[in-house]
Amino acid sequence: MATYKRVLRKQYNKKKLEPEINFLNITAMMDMMTIILVFLLKTMSASSASMPQSNDLQIPKSILTTEASQEGVAVLISKSHIVVDDNVVCPVPSDPTHGIEGKYKRSGPNDLYIVPLANSLQSWRERDKQVRAATGAKDLRSEAIVIADSNTPYRLLVEVLFTLGQTEFSKFHLMVLQGAKK
Repeated sequence: MATYKRVLRKQYNKKKLEPEINFLNITAMMDMMTIILVFLLKTMSASSASMPQSNDLQIPKSILTTEASQEGVAVLISKSHIVVDDNVVCPVPSDPTHGIEGKYKRSGPNDLYIVPLANSLQSWRERDKQVRAATGAKDLRSEAIVIADSNTPYRLLVEVLFTLGQTEFSKFHLMVLQGAKK
């Protein structure tokens, strides 16, 4: 009887299949979803390819080939508004050759400091400082990416850059489209 059971066990073990995995590992699936989410967020962030162009905003062309960093607050100067991080902060007058209207400035029309823009930038700068300090970054300077219409007057651009400088932004990138190489 013992011999019979031994032979039967051997035959049974020979024909036995590997157990099939018929359950889902939720930890591995969460890891995959996190990686996909980070990839999508990084891909969908503000980049030169995702900047919408319309009659209100035509980005100028350049022959430079260097890439700007993707860090920093996006300051968009269109023909009708100044926008910081998708929030409209100040309207642009119909004739912007003299800059923003005096009621939006600190001390009248001759001043370069735009108060609503500065308020919006200051709150962004404070958050950026906290994030950089928490992550242990050596460089605590904030950057700004200025996206302006190709016909933006010099005075308006200077006012925006002056306000950026006064709110402790030390590095600016002017976004342009890559033009034809010469």
